[in-house]
Amino acid sequence: MPPSRPNGPASAAMPRRRRGPKRIITLAVLVLLGALALAVFGGWNWVNGRLNKENDWLTSKSNGPATSWLILGSDERDGTVGGTADDTPGFRTDTILVLTKPKSGPSSLISIPRDSLVQVNGQYMKINAAAELGSNKSLVESVESITGQKINHIAKIKFGGLQSVVNAIGGVNLCYDQTVSDPYSGLDWQAGCHTVDGGTALAFSRMRYADANGDFGRAQRQRQVIGAIMSKAMSKETLSSPAKVMKAADAALAAITVDNKTSPLTLAQMAFAFKAATGDDGISGSVYWTDPGYMVDGIGSSVLLDDTRNTDLFSQLAAGTHAAGKVGTLAEG
Repeated sequence: MPPSRPNGPASAAMPRRRRGPKRIITLAVLVLLGALALAVFGGWNWVNGRLNKENDWLTSKSNGPATSWLILGSDERDGTVGGTADDTPGFRTDTILVLTKPKSGPSSLISIPRDSLVQVNGQYMKINAAAELGSNKSLVESVESITGQKINHIAKIKFGGLQSVVNAIGGVNLCYDQTVSDPYSGLDWQAGCHTVDGGTALAFSRMRYADANGDFGRAQRQRQVIGAIMSKAMSKETLSSPAKVMKAADAALAAITVDNKTSPLTLAQMAFAFKAATGDDGISGSVYWTDPGYMVDGIGSSVLLDDTRNTDLFSQLAAGTHAAGKVGTLAEG
C-alpha cells in the first residue's frame, strides 16, 4: 500500500533543493574537461592517421641525456618541385639539421654541411649521399658518429612540402642583407626583410650560387626559414583560427616522413623544441670544420669536420650546459 500523502498546504509548497554555485562550477568544469579530452583524443587520432612512417632509420645506439631529432631536407623528386622520380631516382639530403632538447637548458638547432666527409661501410663519401649509397640507417649512423649522441627521431621534409606549409600559414617574414637575382634557385630578392609566400621561401632556402658563403650561407637561411615557419605556425594569429590550424597541420603532415617510433606527442615536442632553439634563448649554428675545401680523389671538394670540437659541442648541448647563442665555425668567423 503506497504511503499516504501528507495533509495540509505545506505538502504542495515543499521547496526543491537548489544547486549551489560551487556545484554548478564543478559541473561546468567537468563538462569542459570532457569536451577537451574528446578534442585531444580526436586530434591525436587525426594526426596519427596521417603520419607517413618509414622503418630502418634508427640505430641501436643507447639513449643519451637529451632527445635529438634529425631533420632532413630532401631533393627527392615527387612531382611537386623540380621534376619527378624518373628524373632523379633516390634522394640526396640537401639539408641536415640536428635538433636537441636537453632535460634542462636551451634547445639547439645545428646544421651539418651536406658535403661533410664521412665513411660508410669503409667507403668515403659526402654525407648527403650516405642514405642513397648506403642506407637510411647509414645516414643516421654518420650523424651519430659526428655528434656522439643518439638520434631518437627523424623527420624528412620534401621541397614541395615546405612551399605548401608556408602558403598554409599565410606567408613568413624573412631577412637577407643582399640583393639577389639567382637563376638556379629562382630567387629574386631586394636586400632587407620581406613577408614572402611559399615559392619565395623555397627559393630563399635553396639559393647558394649567389651567396658568397655557398652551402654554409644557405644553411643559415634554411635555419631562418624553419624558425620563421615555427614562429608563425605557433603564433596567436594562427592558433586563434581553427581553419588555419587545420590547413597548416594538413600541409605539414603531407610534407614530412618520420621514423616508425614517432607519435603525435613526439611531433609536438619537436615543434616546441624548434621554436625554443630558434628563439632568443636558443642555440643555433653549424658544426665545426678544419677545411671547407678538402679534396678527395673520386669525391671532389669536401668539408673536413673537426671531430673533437663537434663531440664536445654536442656533449654540452645534450647536457644543457652550453650558453645560448650562435655556434660553429661560421659564428667564429
